[in-house]
Amino acid sequence: MGNNNSKFLQFSILIGLVLVWGSSFILMKKGLVVFSAPELAALRISISFIFLLPFALTRFKKIKKENWKYLAFAGIIGNGIPSFLFAIAQTGIDSSLAGILNSLTPLFAMIVGYLFFKSKSKWFNVVGVIIGLIGAVGLIAASGNKTFLNNIEYGALIIVATIFYAFNLNVVKTNLKNVDAVTITSFAFFSIGLPALIYLLSSTDAVFKIQTNEKALTALFYVSVLAVLGSALAVIAYNYLIKISSVLFAASVTYMMPLVSYLWGVFDGEKFELIFFLWIFLILAGVYLVNKKNESNDKGVLNTK
Repeated sequence: MGNNNSKFLQFSILIGLVLVWGSSFILMKKGLVVFSAPELAALRISISFIFLLPFALTRFKKIKKENWKYLAFAGIIGNGIPSFLFAIAQTGIDSSLAGILNSLTPLFAMIVGYLFFKSKSKWFNVVGVIIGLIGAVGLIAASGNKTFLNNIEYGALIIVATIFYAFNLNVVKTNLKNVDAVTITSFAFFSIGLPALIYLLSSTDAVFKIQTNEKALTALFYVSVLAVLGSALAVIAYNYLIKISSVLFAASVTYMMPLVSYLWGVFDGEKFELIFFLWIFLILAGVYLVNKKNESNDKGVLNTK
């Protein structure tokens, strides 16, 4: 009975993460109706920072000095810069494409782990990297309403963000493995929240737009949902899922996220072509091969946002 309850909890968290992270790209698109890309990113970080601040303040004594630099790294590389990159990218490509490209995170996690953290990979992991990248290039070329080079430019921003996620993933796995999920998340945003808030209030028109634009409150609602669910609670839930299940199980979030984001994009009027199925299949096949491993060697974390 207890095992059944545990399985139910695992699947419940998994489905919740798929829905939240798969929907995050359409939420960004809705926020960009009013706010600029830098404003959206700063709002997202600031709201997450304020939401998580009570958790950080109650955990100061638990943080060892040697962990601060890694927590700051998690904040800047794992959340701060990618938030701006994703927001800017969504001004040039569809949210469905953004969601699918985000599934490349585990591919780069394997490469970064091998090159910088002495992680070992099987031959089928390497094949997965190649297949996934072919799918990504094909999807960038076939998607969007602009030229191929323009799609490459904006798609590259998301790819850079996934590389940052990959570095963050390996740092958290290697250097913060004894720190609980709530502490990691709250202090990651603590390290970047105040600068983002200062930038938001002093260097953007976000406050003016909220006061004068009739659509601003609706857009702010979408950004707030994105911040609280997608940038704060979802990361905590994901790290908890890692603890109560296997990495292989948790990594299946990566397989299903693109489907949710793509369905949202089609529902919102973004174009659809049959050739997309080929590129989507190649990306998902690549992600599957990269994540394929023996349970006896299963000891990492895969973090997708």
